[in-house]
Amino acid sequence: MQGIFQAEGIYRYGTRLQLRADLDGDGNDESVFFWWSRRAARPTTLKVSEKGAVSMYGLGRFPVTLYKEQWKKLLAMAGEIEQFIQANDHILKSKGDPDK
Repeated sequence: MQGIFQAEGIYRYGTRLQLRADLDGDGNDESVFFWWSRRAARPTTLKVSEKGAVSMYGLGRFPVTLYKEQWKKLLAMAGEIEQFIQANDHILKSKGDPDK
């Protein structure tokens, strides 16, 4: 299959790309549009939310927001969480891993 990639436009969240190629072998080019984004790794930051909770940004698409008691409980379990992850490492996935 031969084709042409063409950047149609650069937007805030990525680039809209167009692939023009003979996808079905009938001699006519079809167009397929898709988004391509290369986001730089964002630093992890903490902020106080409007309701007085602690929000952690940079782990995923949305912030993780917990009240201070919840953060303290989570931090107190850090060793237990680490042991759990190690014990279940063979079945846990990392972000970006292909399906197991």
